[in-house]
Amino acid sequence: MLRDYQQRAIDELYKWLATHAGHPCVVMPTGSGKSHIVAALCKSALQEWPETRILMLTHVKELIEQNAEKMRQHWPDAPLGIYSASIGIKQMDCITFAGIQSIRNKASELGHVDLVIIDECHLVSHKDEGGYRKLLAALSAINPHLRVIGLTATPYRLGHGLITDKPALFDALLEPVGIEELVHKGYLAPLRSKVTSAKLDVSGVHKRGGEYIEAELQKAVNTDVNNVATVKEVINLAGERKAWLFFCAGVDHAESVSVMLNVHGIPAACITGETPKAERERIISEYKAGKLRALTNANVLTTGFDYPDIDLIAMLRPTMSASLYVQMAGRGMRPKSHTDHCLVLDFAGVVATHGPITAVVPPSKGGSGNGEAPVKVCDACGELVHLSARQCSACGTPFPEPKAKKLKLHDDDIMGLGGKTMNVSSWTWRVQTSQKNGKKMLVVSYYGGLSDPVIREYLTVLHDGIAGGKARNIVSKYLLDCNVTPSEDMEETARRLTAAKPPAQIEYKMDGQYHRVLRRNYAPQAA
Repeated sequence: MLRDYQQRAIDELYKWLATHAGHPCVVMPTGSGKSHIVAALCKSALQEWPETRILMLTHVKELIEQNAEKMRQHWPDAPLGIYSASIGIKQMDCITFAGIQSIRNKASELGHVDLVIIDECHLVSHKDEGGYRKLLAALSAINPHLRVIGLTATPYRLGHGLITDKPALFDALLEPVGIEELVHKGYLAPLRSKVTSAKLDVSGVHKRGGEYIEAELQKAVNTDVNNVATVKEVINLAGERKAWLFFCAGVDHAESVSVMLNVHGIPAACITGETPKAERERIISEYKAGKLRALTNANVLTTGFDYPDIDLIAMLRPTMSASLYVQMAGRGMRPKSHTDHCLVLDFAGVVATHGPITAVVPPSKGGSGNGEAPVKVCDACGELVHLSARQCSACGTPFPEPKAKKLKLHDDDIMGLGGKTMNVSSWTWRVQTSQKNGKKMLVVSYYGGLSDPVIREYLTVLHDGIAGGKARNIVSKYLLDCNVTPSEDMEETARRLTAAKPPAQIEYKMDGQYHRVLRRNYAPQAA
């Protein structure tokens, strides 16, 4: 039985595929159950069109095994094959779950494929190169009508922007659910992050491709002074927490921290890319059994590692990658058997770099990743909270009232996550030309009751980068929800949308001098 948002994801996928050419990406938070969506999608496709051939791709064997397991749960008799050298099986069937490294040169053996599903699809190169793009090009030559569906929690790449920024593969982002909804419904556990006394200094570390150079990074952070300070502070703050996970800057760093933990009486082990398969499985088994209290790792346990009872994450790996940050934090968001949250100790300044997990700013195209993130620190307990919060979400201590800024409109928002709601009675769409760059944009005006303000949303659909990508995604979703066929003439598209049924309700807030619509709800509202 699928959860409501999982079925919503499948419904939105089918709508998009029926009305658009190209390849969509479904954006789902870590821990939302993407493997269940894949299984249900494969089952429905084969039952509706028995001749369909589906290829499910990912990059690590753990994800292949997880996805295949969920497929068997949903459909025990599924015509399922697994093609992975690391698993030791090379079998193709109507549904083939495969590792990209094993199958990237096997297009001729796969033959006609109708649908490719890619898990962790942010790893697909923006450019027409790499294993994924090579295989897809070869499969498209066999079947020009091939469709590709991506799945990811992080639809962006450092230095490239959104994975819909061309020449990237994907054409639209579908976001059926967010972290806030999943936490509210109890499907995910919240994180608590603390400012630490020990801090890792990377001021002299250079960057390549927007990310820290690993050799320089390890040299800067992997010192006896740093390792002793961070380990002691983790022990002091951990209390009775039972499953600690450390993200380190490299192999040497991970091994050093593991040694330091054991020296201080904490049973710990280290996992790296060089850890033999049998030893890795033994270590993880002992960790889950409680024989090991801590695991340290370097670039290994960010995807495909699922242990819900992780209750402490120590970030010792500075990174400019928003994707890596989200993947690390996501390891602690599974609901737990013994506590209601996971503590994140951020020695690397990662939260301050990228912002709260619910408000991560995607990297700009070709950008450096530098900039001030929207967070502040509670003086009473050290909690990191959103910049707009009026009181600490952990201890309730109020923050000083911010000084008023001239020419800035704002709404009062206690938690910094929500806005004002308005029941929508009608809407209008029009085309407007930007005075700054001469590009056309779509402007939608939402009307409520007589006392409600007119809420205007400016959708820069012809702009490049993140702003343009987000605007196109909003318009695409409206076209789907309203069952409107887009026109090559922007004015005609505006007329068609004006004639369509608007959302029942919107949630909005002021962003500078302009409105920003946070949510659009088509469900009927209670009186």
